[in-house]
Amino acid sequence: MNPTSSATVTVHFADERIARLVFSNPSHRNALSAQLLADLDESLVALAAQRVPVVILGTQVGQPVWSAGHDIRELQHDRDPIAYGKPLEQVLRRIRAYPGVVIALISGSAWGGAVDLAMSCDLVIADHSASFAMTPVNIGLPYTTSGLLRFFNNVPIHVLKEMFFTAQKLDAQRAERFGVINRLVDTDTLEDTALEMARGIAAKAPLAVAAVKEQLRILEDMQPVPVQAMEQIAELRRQACQSSDFGEGLAAFAERRVAVFEGR
Repeated sequence: MNPTSSATVTVHFADERIARLVFSNPSHRNALSAQLLADLDESLVALAAQRVPVVILGTQVGQPVWSAGHDIRELQHDRDPIAYGKPLEQVLRRIRAYPGVVIALISGSAWGGAVDLAMSCDLVIADHSASFAMTPVNIGLPYTTSGLLRFFNNVPIHVLKEMFFTAQKLDAQRAERFGVINRLVDTDTLEDTALEMARGIAAKAPLAVAAVKEQLRILEDMQPVPVQAMEQIAELRRQACQSSDFGEGLAAFAERRVAVFEGR
């Protein structure tokens, strides 16, 4: 871990079958910096090696922001921070391939890549302060096909479009209605609800649970796309990532002003 960074990732064990994986970046609204993501990835690898059947992932309960998503400061040097080999995508794949159940524990708002982090978990337990906002359009960043598919498989198409076109929040009540949240509870019962669910899962046959999870992951990924369509998507994303609008979006965010996009 970078000693100059405020970001931390810690692991606590409720028992030998349940790990609480807590990430924190308090000086930057729990932003997902590259170092924090690398530490999350390392922790997930270690827990998988220990065959821990259930992981509860989240920040400390009661904060206004669960995570602000990508650390915008780092985007100044990266024209496509959500490409396949980048830290966030690595962690999302690690969660989806984890040989056990990963539960997202959400209190507060999730933004951008943090929403994708939650959506990549197997289950979501949240309190009434939770909300989900997909904000890449605010800075001119096009989302990936794989990321859109994670939403496509979980929310109605018109809700998906609303989230990505407007960048407005999906509040906890609507998120529960559309199945994004499995359990919506009061803040003071959030931890206990997650632990109760985790204990119930951990008591089941771990190989059977892991097998079902992997089957569902494979079935979700069975989305045949013609080569020509993939090439078209790649070109559209390349144009957006290299556009003046993307630079304007980043500059506007840093200067705390409204971006002026010109479509070029």
